[in-house]
Amino acid sequence: MTGPGTPGHGPLADVRVIELAGIGPGPFAGMLLADLGADVVRVDRPDGSGLAINPEYDVTNRNKRSVVVDLKAQDGPARVLDLAERADILIEGYRPGVAERLGVGPETCHARNPRLVYGRMTGWGQEGPLAPRAGHDIAYIAPTGTLGLIGDPDAPPAIPANLVGDYAGGSLYLVVGVLAALHHARETGTGQVVDAAIVDGAAHLASMIHGMLAAGGWQDRRGANLLDGGCPFYGTYETADGRYMAVGALERQFFEEFVDLLGIGHLAPAHKDVARWGELREAVADRFKTRTRDEWTAVFDGSDACVAPVLSLREAPAHPHLAARGTFVDHGGITQPAPAPRFSNTRTSVRGGPARPGADTAGVARDWDVPRLLGDGA
Repeated sequence: MTGPGTPGHGPLADVRVIELAGIGPGPFAGMLLADLGADVVRVDRPDGSGLAINPEYDVTNRNKRSVVVDLKAQDGPARVLDLAERADILIEGYRPGVAERLGVGPETCHARNPRLVYGRMTGWGQEGPLAPRAGHDIAYIAPTGTLGLIGDPDAPPAIPANLVGDYAGGSLYLVVGVLAALHHARETGTGQVVDAAIVDGAAHLASMIHGMLAAGGWQDRRGANLLDGGCPFYGTYETADGRYMAVGALERQFFEEFVDLLGIGHLAPAHKDVARWGELREAVADRFKTRTRDEWTAVFDGSDACVAPVLSLREAPAHPHLAARGTFVDHGGITQPAPAPRFSNTRTSVRGGPARPGADTAGVARDWDVPRLLGDGA
């Protein structure tokens, strides 16, 4: 049986990754790479990462190994450089210039390993007037226009947790970037720096909408468009028990099935008649309030009406479809999303729980042939 960081599972089983510890998008990117089979070694700080939960519950550190290195100690940078010499990818999430000041910036690492892919994860990017400024997810997505897309037109923009900025606009773009650069490095022998900025990724996520805006098919305001709640057959509705159903019956055939099952089939002609959307929205809302969420779920079960119950985080793993696919797994007493996506040959899995700071120093020193890790202070 394999454990965290051991080869043999996933398409990246031959890839070595260093993750300089941080919070937010960096650890999630490291988890993605580890889930895909990479040997991810997280370099933790002596005083911890700053995430305000017990490390044993931080599933973004699953499938990894951890060593503790004090980069401010005299020999700290040398220990990381020894790892970098043997790594394929290094990811860090410091403000611009910090890694350089600590002695582990791209130039220093590339002097030891020219093939290294050096991934830099920030909110504002490595250059630009805001590059040195602090921030968090919400402040990064706000100026891109992405935050302003979300929510009721008569209320402040809705906050999408840290999913749109940190993880979608940050982690996913960092992973795409470092894997593309790794392919290039293996073809040419030359590594490079990947500048992954949340502002760039969050803006890029709205590419289709920018095209629709230019074509006149999108209004630059919330709750006035096909996909932002402005349309009565693409949104959420409260049920009799105070829960919600999600409706996405965009195409005519799906819409007709939707209104038929809802019991308002006579309103099918209102599908493309924007002047009747107010009437349609009111009728849909009234109907949904006549039954509970679970009762409506049963009504739409097996249909192509594109309707689904809005579940909570604790309810989601028991959804019949997600349960059948094993979308969630239990590991170490923690229910968590399984690795994604799925592969037909190089299958992935949760191989180990969250890495405990410093717990894997001896194993990493042996496997990566970095004896310096075992010195005093490691």
